[in-house]
Amino acid sequence: MDRRERHLAVIGIAVLTAALASFGVYLTIKRIPVREVEVARTFVVVAARALPTGVRLHAADLKLVPWPASSMVAGGFSKVEAVQNRGLLSSVVENEPLVESKLSPADAGAGLPSAIPPGMRAMSVKVNDVIGVAGFLDPGTRVDLMVTIRKKDESTSRTVVSNVQILTAGTRADQERPRDAKASPPSAPVVTLLVSPEDAERIALAQAEGQIMLSLRNPLDTTPTVSSGVKTASLFGQTPVEQPPPVQKPVARKAPVQKAAPVEPPPAPPKAYTVEAIRAAKRSEEVVR
Repeated sequence: MDRRERHLAVIGIAVLTAALASFGVYLTIKRIPVREVEVARTFVVVAARALPTGVRLHAADLKLVPWPASSMVAGGFSKVEAVQNRGLLSSVVENEPLVESKLSPADAGAGLPSAIPPGMRAMSVKVNDVIGVAGFLDPGTRVDLMVTIRKKDESTSRTVVSNVQILTAGTRADQERPRDAKASPPSAPVVTLLVSPEDAERIALAQAEGQIMLSLRNPLDTTPTVSSGVKTASLFGQTPVEQPPPVQKPVARKAPVQKAAPVEPPPAPPKAYTVEAIRAAKRSEEVVR
């Protein structure tokens, strides 16, 4: 076999190998099932930016985005006019679809009052970086509220309200102020809690009588916090001795004093009369009774 025949043989083998490989790839691609790409046939109203709880929705806060018709959001809206001027019951993030459960009724107005369920109350407490768990109190999180009462002899700390939901963090001015997405959220000087009327009374008394503290909870942990409290003696491993109640000594009752019957004075003696008697030459005075 000369040089030319060897070249032709190599080329023929290469062509046959490429043909077999191409045929194998063709068979592999043919076995792949056909994927149909669904084309959006409808639109959904979403938030144009992050919005806090209680804000009134305007046209600038909303936008329409394409959405697959077969995967329509339950309770969603396809027209901006159906969402305008309604209050937001919970905060939303940018491009989040707006649903009926997150909006107040059309005639209920906006603001925080529309987000309060019947039978509940919204109560604000003053916090700082320590009381407010270093700024981690976002709307929707849950906390326990503790109070520390200082007495002259001993101080006591105890959980008075548990599993309380945070409605808002910050004042209304903080909620309406536009924020930079890259900037860290400012520290809120006040948080608003969603509580029952009885818990609102406990929190009001706790703020008036001592210092309150908030502790963050896991949202999946809904068990009420049951605690008997901690006293100063417990910090040093001592068991606080309960002082027995003071024993009241029985008071001896005095026997009633019987008043003696009034004693009548003795009758006065009869009045004496003096008689002058003259016997012979003698003169004398005699007493006659």
